[in-house]
Amino acid sequence: MNVTSNQDFAALDQAHALHPWQHFAGMAREAPLVITGGQGCMVTDSAGRSYLDAVGGVWCTNIGLGRAEMAEAIGAQALKLAYANPFVDMTNDPAALLAAKLAELAPGDLNRVHFTTGGSTAVDTAVRMVSYYHHARGNPTKTDIVSRENSYHGSTYLTQSVGKRPGDRVDEFRYKTEGIHHLSCPNPYRRPAHLTEAQFCDALVAEFEALIARVGADRIGGFIAEPIQASGGIIIPPEGYLRRMWQLCQRHDILFIADEVVTGFGRIGHWFASLAEFGVQPDMITTAKGLTSGYIPLGALIFSDRVYQAMAGGASGWFTSGFTYSGHPVACAAGLKNIEIMAREDLLGNAVRVGAYFEARLQALSSLPLVGDVRGRKLMLCVENVADKTTKALLPDEAGESKRISNACEEMGLLVRPIGHLNVMSPPLTITEAQVDFVVDTLERAIAKVADDLVREGFKLG
Repeated sequence: MNVTSNQDFAALDQAHALHPWQHFAGMAREAPLVITGGQGCMVTDSAGRSYLDAVGGVWCTNIGLGRAEMAEAIGAQALKLAYANPFVDMTNDPAALLAAKLAELAPGDLNRVHFTTGGSTAVDTAVRMVSYYHHARGNPTKTDIVSRENSYHGSTYLTQSVGKRPGDRVDEFRYKTEGIHHLSCPNPYRRPAHLTEAQFCDALVAEFEALIARVGADRIGGFIAEPIQASGGIIIPPEGYLRRMWQLCQRHDILFIADEVVTGFGRIGHWFASLAEFGVQPDMITTAKGLTSGYIPLGALIFSDRVYQAMAGGASGWFTSGFTYSGHPVACAAGLKNIEIMAREDLLGNAVRVGAYFEARLQALSSLPLVGDVRGRKLMLCVENVADKTTKALLPDEAGESKRISNACEEMGLLVRPIGHLNVMSPPLTITEAQVDFVVDTLERAIAKVADDLVREGFKLG
């Protein structure tokens, strides 16, 4: 097979590949962008064009692409031991070392680690562990899970049922509904107009209290939340919200699962954000993505000694869950090298410094047509596009403004991610202020262009 051109690669992809979240009509109409190389924050397509990847892959290329020492660590481990059975009473040295390192980095008594294949399987395991934990303690009915509207927690059958983004729910699939409850999304920008942010927080907490009273604390086993909802729209909850929800969980013996698949490993300047940023000591943390900076698939559920000890005292004596690639030695070697690089180069500090600059620069876009809200924290940011700044009304879906903005950015050498009516950015933690300037300046030109085009097409912007 002689494949050399961008068109050849794209044609093969269109003929044979089914992508995550593929839109069938769009895929048939528009050839995919074929990425063939990457270095730092930059990626290159098969036609030789370069782009600044402000998406960071999918929230994950934290140390940047093309790291020779990472490739060497992966290669050396593959030669030494490419795979080892992780089941029952076997392990390998990189898995043991990484488990200990994660216990060291995680807050409080989160000293136990279950390795998975990615974020979805980490969350899937956490939700199932809720049931195991409570059953082992003599509460077999305490299995219900509480999540939020517009949340994303993964794409397995169970985790997509726990999450509830409108764009993830299609009629062709079925979702688990029994034992899963969804509270309101804690989005201050979309709060009822008559409520202050503090009143909105009170209402959200009261909603959880009412749910517990209605369903019964004897049935609710766990509450899961991203500290900042990522794919759900870069939602930073009202001040004090997460801590108050955690306190309710403590009061009613409900496990608090912090989904830090995105916020973990430096995205907002901390190894983990729950305690450091929001004052919450979770019972479990799920992580993936930045754990290896996307070099090798790996996820982990980090959980407390208290949870472990309760499960170990269960009647069955077996934890019958896990994966062929749990604790994969090559993936764990990548995780160890990733953490080493992040610590040595102070990438958490860079995320704080350059992230603050990014926040300030991006706020300047608030005055542009289309821009209703600019929000986020450090290197986890987005612009929300609206038809009317006063009423916050959205454009009709057929306007497709976010995809058009990302297309315009792509033409100018920038990748941003369109999600619904948002354009989202989560660049590598190595990004510089000069690169931030390029991102913001390019995005500004793209928004202005798309706004002009929409007006000419008859859409009303106010």
